[in-house]
Amino acid sequence: MNFKSIFFSNIGWLKIEGTEDYITSLSFQKDEPEPSTAHGNWHNPLIEQLNAYFDAQCYVFDLPLQPKGTAFQQKVWRELLKIPYGQTISYWELSQRLGDVKAIRAAASANGKNPIPLLIPCHRVIGKDGSLTGFSAGLDRKKYLLELEKGIQSLTLF
Repeated sequence: MNFKSIFFSNIGWLKIEGTEDYITSLSFQKDEPEPSTAHGNWHNPLIEQLNAYFDAQCYVFDLPLQPKGTAFQQKVWRELLKIPYGQTISYWELSQRLGDVKAIRAAASANGKNPIPLLIPCHRVIGKDGSLTGFSAGLDRKKYLLELEKGIQSLTLF
């Protein structure tokens, strides 16, 4: 059985889906998603941690995640979880951490296919020159999240 939760944040609606025990996807929504009456075991901790995150009080998510992807994608996503709150790395550094700087395009592609953005912090990966590049939810949201994590007060986007 699939379970769903929704959350309204400073950067719009989030739709979070999963099994009873694991979160499998998170997507940013333009409009309010259909509410659900069935929630996974992760629902209450998720809502508490998202509220704390957007209040700059939660620095590490402690939630049961189970993203679906290839072995290489899984490896990339595990590496993303090691990027500390408030810090960024480049796509080049990500590929270096994976042990193959020639795999930069594959690492960038896997980063872009992250099914649980925010909770798996793909927004913390930037261009080698410091530029904001690529984020499935849009660069305005990526900028907001990075500024939030650096303690810069931004206006809400929505």
